[in-house]
Amino acid sequence: MGRTIVITGAGSGFGALAARALADAGHTVYAAMRDTGGHNAGRVAEAEEYAAEHEVDLRTVELDVLSQESADAAVAAVLAGAGALDVVVHNAGHMVTGPAEAFTPGELAAVYDTNVLGTQRVNRAALPHLRAQEHGLVLWVGSSSTRGGTPPYLAPYFAAKAAMDALAVSYAAELARFGIETTIVVPGAFTSGTEHFATGGHPAEQTVIPAYEERYAGMMEQVAERLAALEPAGTSASLVADAIVEAVDAPHGKRPFRVHVDPSNDGSEEVSRVADRIRARFLTRIGLDDLLTPRPPASSQPAV
Repeated sequence: MGRTIVITGAGSGFGALAARALADAGHTVYAAMRDTGGHNAGRVAEAEEYAAEHEVDLRTVELDVLSQESADAAVAAVLAGAGALDVVVHNAGHMVTGPAEAFTPGELAAVYDTNVLGTQRVNRAALPHLRAQEHGLVLWVGSSSTRGGTPPYLAPYFAAKAAMDALAVSYAAELARFGIETTIVVPGAFTSGTEHFATGGHPAEQTVIPAYEERYAGMMEQVAERLAALEPAGTSASLVADAIVEAVDAPHGKRPFRVHVDPSNDGSEEVSRVADRIRARFLTRIGLDDLLTPRPPASSQPAV
C-alpha cells in the first residue's frame, strides 16, 4: 500500500535520490525544498520531469526548515493535496568545514538550527496529525560521525548530527505509545553523489586560520581524499535511498530502529549496537520496555 511521504532537503543528494526511489516504489512523495520559485526552481522542474517520464507520483512542496511558518504551511499543503501523511523523512542538513575554533558561536548555532531545530519545526507541524491517526513513521537521516570515526575540521556538523541523533532516540520512546515508529538511517562518509562538501560553509572570521595552517596545512583536502580512498569501488549514494525505501516499505512493527549504510565501516555500527542495547536494557529495568516498540495501530486504521 502506497504511503504519503514528505522528505526535507530533497533538492539534491540523499533527499533527491530517496524521493525518486520512494516514488518508484509506488508512494506519493513530496520532495520538500526551500525557494522553489527561485534558487531551486530548476530542481522543481527536474522532479516534475522525472514524475512524468517515469509515471510516478513525485511532487514538490516549499519548505524551509528554518521557519516554523514554512513547516506548518508545507504539512498543510501535503494534507490538502494528498489527504494523508504517513511518513516524515528528516534529511535536510548543512555542513561546514574548518577548525572548530574559527567558527563563532553564532555560526555553530546556525548549523544546529538547520540540522537539529529544523527537525523540531517539522515535527511540531507533522506530529499532531500522526498522533491523531495513531500510526506513521518518522525517519531520521543521521551520520556515522555520531559514534564512529570523526576526522578533524568537521566539528560543527558532527556536533549537530550527534544532537539530532539524541533527539531522535528520545522521540522514539515518546512516540511509541501513539503507534508512531522511528527509524534512524546512518550514512557513512559518501564523498560523491551528495553536495555536502561542495556546498559546505566556512568560517567567516579568518583570524585564527593562519595558526592552524602552520600545523594543519591542507587538512580538509587530506580528509576528503582519505575518506574517498576508504570507499569501496562502485560505492553509490543511492545505497542510502535504498535503505530508506526498505524501511518505509517494511510492515508496521517490523521497521528497524537503526540502519547503517557505511561501506567504509568507520566503526559507528559497532558502537551504536552497544548503545542501543544499553538503552533497551535500561528502559526494561525501569519498567518502560513497551516504549521500545510502537503500539499496534488502532483496528480501524491501516498498518502504515
